[in-house]
Amino acid sequence: MSQKPNKIEFKMLDFERLENEFVSFKLEDGTIVKVKVDLDRVGIATNFNNPDGTPHYAINTSVKLSVIPNNRKFTVEKTSIKGKQSSPPSQMFT
Repeated sequence: MSQKPNKIEFKMLDFERLENEFVSFKLEDGTIVKVKVDLDRVGIATNFNNPDGTPHYAINTSVKLSVIPNNRKFTVEKTSIKGKQSSPPSQMFT
């Protein structure tokens, strides 16, 4: 009987997207919700297998949501805009 390793080592794997980037849903009010699932990191264990002998993978994922309102409008607080706040130069009238 072999000993189980204290630490599992992984080889990082490259990957490519096979299908659409987003899954899109249209809500009854006309809003579009787009969902994107990404793989952040994928690895295959080099010194460990699952109990049934299959390869053991470590997969980190992230989910990104994009909501597009029916009227396609949105607002942003003025204070959140980066860069210099400019105002017209003051003028003196005589």
